[in-house]
Amino acid sequence: MTLAEALSARLEELLEQKGITQYRLSQLSGVSQSSIADIRLKRNKGANISVIYAIASGLGMDLPRFFDSELFRAENITD
Repeated sequence: MTLAEALSARLEELLEQKGITQYRLSQLSGVSQSSIADIRLKRNKGANISVIYAIASGLGMDLPRFFDSELFRAENITD
């Protein structure tokens, strides 16, 4: 799995867990809907860490918790 795929999967997972939409996350995080959509659709191959930080904050978590997923284990990332 690529890092873009892992970010997309994690974002989908968290949106479902929190029961919020992409639009609501945009409101909570200050990140544009188009930027969130780009991550979800794997169009953003190098998401800026400040964008991930804002998204994590909007979801009520810090970066370590955001990345605390099997998706981000070294053996699961191919790029």
